[in-house]
Amino acid sequence: MFHTTRQQLLTGDARLGGPYGDWRDDLHNQGYAIIKNAIDQERAHSYQRKALDWLRSFNTALNLDDPSTWTKDNLPVQSKVNTFNGYSVTHEKFMWDARMEPKILEAFAKIWGTDELLVSFDALNITLPNREDKPAAKPWPHVDQSPLRRGLHCIQGIINLSHAGPEDGSLMVFPRSNMATERFFDTETDPSTWEEKDIRRFSEEEIQWFEDHGMKPSKVLAEPGDLIVWDSRTVHWGGEPTVNSNTIRTVIYASYAPFELATEESLKRKKEAFESYRATTHWPHENIVIRDGVVHLPDGRVDPRNRYVPLELPEHTDRLLQLAGVKSYR
Repeated sequence: MFHTTRQQLLTGDARLGGPYGDWRDDLHNQGYAIIKNAIDQERAHSYQRKALDWLRSFNTALNLDDPSTWTKDNLPVQSKVNTFNGYSVTHEKFMWDARMEPKILEAFAKIWGTDELLVSFDALNITLPNREDKPAAKPWPHVDQSPLRRGLHCIQGIINLSHAGPEDGSLMVFPRSNMATERFFDTETDPSTWEEKDIRRFSEEEIQWFEDHGMKPSKVLAEPGDLIVWDSRTVHWGGEPTVNSNTIRTVIYASYAPFELATEESLKRKKEAFESYRATTHWPHENIVIRDGVVHLPDGRVDPRNRYVPLELPEHTDRLLQLAGVKSYR
């Protein structure tokens, strides 16, 4: 197991060491890893069905077998990169059930050396391929960790509920960039421009630096039930499907970190988000930015389909409340 002190984690001095002889070596050396069959495939398919039922609940005109109905009028509002974090979706029962899958929790317990974890209230991604009314998003390489932080602070996760082959939408990564981003910031940027915000995008000119240092973008291939994990310092983005794909990408973003790393303020904000059924960021223990609970249409009007409560609430077990940060482990 990966054992660290609280002070090491707080200062970013913690490192995955190894060798372990398992996927943690990939996480350390490549900046990302795939944990195969973290969820039984049939259960993964059942979560996907729940997610697609949720999508269809907004308009009966939406037919997932008929791409001509895949229009903005028939769909709830989503981001340019195909994610949903409004309509209380982050607290739907199927989202919580997936987050609480035993092997998902075991994987993050292995990373952090503790099963006393917090989970992020992160988004659902449903990518309908080759929509006629929405151009594919261009690559937007970024890291989800401020240049002001050094070392390992956050491990992100994707619970994969659909096939992700070479033509399908999936996570794009620059392997080994987790160990290079700090050098990039130190040698290629002005520290006076660094922000505390835990996201930093790269321009085409900047991303060339990584390619010049032998790093090339790679699509992560995965199957339903696989868990994808990556270091927040790894350059990545959500890759779009090609014109040859007919797969509806369906994934749940879920990141976990030790409960002991959260401040009282972070726990207070998590409780506020949890009780109002709102989303936060990729980070589970800090950087708790609470998303707006009101979804607006492109013209600025409040979406009349807005939901302030999930369609199906999960049972608030002690374990769920602990993962949410609402109940202490001690």
